[in-house]
Amino acid sequence: MPQIADVLVPANEEGTRATILRWCKHVGDAVVKDEPLVELETDKVTVEIPAPAAGVMVEVLKQIGTEVIPGEVLARLSVGDVAAARDTVPAVPAAAVIPLQSPAAGSPAAGRPLSPSVRRLLAEHSIEPSDLKGTGRDGRITAQDVIGHAAGPGSSRIPHTSIRRRVAEHMTRSLTDAPHVTTLFEADLTRVLAHRVRQAGDYASRGARLTLTAYFIGACAQALRDHREVNATFHEEGLELHSEVNIGVGTALGNKGLIVPVIHGAQGLSLFGVAQRLGQLVEAARAGRLSPRDVRGGTFTISNHGVGGSLLAAPIVINQPQVAILGIGKVERRVRAVQDDRGEAISVRSMCYLTLTIDHRALDAFQANAFLSSVVATLEVWPADAD
Repeated sequence: MPQIADVLVPANEEGTRATILRWCKHVGDAVVKDEPLVELETDKVTVEIPAPAAGVMVEVLKQIGTEVIPGEVLARLSVGDVAAARDTVPAVPAAAVIPLQSPAAGSPAAGRPLSPSVRRLLAEHSIEPSDLKGTGRDGRITAQDVIGHAAGPGSSRIPHTSIRRRVAEHMTRSLTDAPHVTTLFEADLTRVLAHRVRQAGDYASRGARLTLTAYFIGACAQALRDHREVNATFHEEGLELHSEVNIGVGTALGNKGLIVPVIHGAQGLSLFGVAQRLGQLVEAARAGRLSPRDVRGGTFTISNHGVGGSLLAAPIVINQPQVAILGIGKVERRVRAVQDDRGEAISVRSMCYLTLTIDHRALDAFQANAFLSSVVATLEVWPADAD
């Protein structure tokens, strides 16, 4: 006699909630052990949940668009002889079955599943799926696509994505829990830029794009080893100092929100190693291919808001439970007084503003200033022979 196996929402380190994005199998379908059954979307990554055993899908408990938490039962499998297992499958009304291919064949969204909310909106506005070009993952039609099409040139309300909702919750909680204080420094990147010009071609030939962010990660990794209290997690009973330097880098996903992939063990990486890993993570983030590990375990975060033209942003909200976040402004040529062997002179240098926003429960201004001083000193004397 077939046995029943539950398909559960997996546990994760942060206890992050998730939303049902897509069912890969329907009630009555035979499944193979470890075959993907359902996709969950969290605020950080999309995760495939595999079948815990071979058998037949006999029950689906959570529909597309439903929010779930770790440990909840998503579906049930009848494990054992497939023919016998199918005898246990209850009759499913046709209306309850979500087709895998709803749009017209040949349309831009052909072969893409439609969520219940999308189907409802299409029916309300008498819109055919073939009239729309999906902007969701793998070309899926989203609720925003339907609403925007129905509104035409007028105003419209765009539902929040799972990522946007989680970011909003996380940022609100961070500002509510932690008193934010920001300190501002200025960094001369003239030597860094000169080094980049010399090394960019060699890095590219070895499969790594040398960006300015890589230099900041390298400088922060060194400073975090010297100022361990900044590489820490705040707890009510004390400050947890981390031996590993795991630096998260804020990565924009357009209108979808922000994600923070993490470079683990940054203290042991060369500049080339940092550049290579950074490129891999950013590419995976924008393609929706980050794994859960790629976004876990961060001990410090960098926000390079200058790539969008911003000179200064303060305060940048701390990625709790971390205790600090570095903000990097736009690099621009500015006049500066410099000191050399001939004395003081006026020179045009490549400058940018750096901010460190701290959790004032964990750190004080002198610690923030000491850390930023170390970062700036490393950047301004970047060695010509650094790899």
